[in-house]
Amino acid sequence: MATKSAEPALVEQWRGILALHARTQCEIDRALHQHGLCASDFEVLDVLAGGAAADGVCAYRVQEISERVHLTQSALSRLIARLEKDGLVERTMCPEDRRGVRVTLTGKGRALHGEVLPVQRAVLTRMLAGGSAG
Repeated sequence: MATKSAEPALVEQWRGILALHARTQCEIDRALHQHGLCASDFEVLDVLAGGAAADGVCAYRVQEISERVHLTQSALSRLIARLEKDGLVERTMCPEDRRGVRVTLTGKGRALHGEVLPVQRAVLTRMLAGGSAG
């Protein structure tokens, strides 16, 4: 446990992390807005695209996605429903567990992900790698 004298520095470091996260999230939202996406939308597309098998198809269970994008299951379900309505993802029943749902990128979703990936990565580079905090 941190000593009392170290506590203010620890709290300040934590608040700095939160502030950097908030600024970075806002910058990503701003950059992706013209593509019809927000940062959370992109994160789901990125998780799905990053896990593609050799045949280009990958399906994650909703629970697996929620663990990677740090959204509640209900918030993620609403987001996935919106992405599905936009034709970016497709939901199917899990063959091994009929109660589960698997989510897969569509061709349109894969194309959009490829288009916006450099945009999102440029924001990350500017906000994080360069040490810029604002």
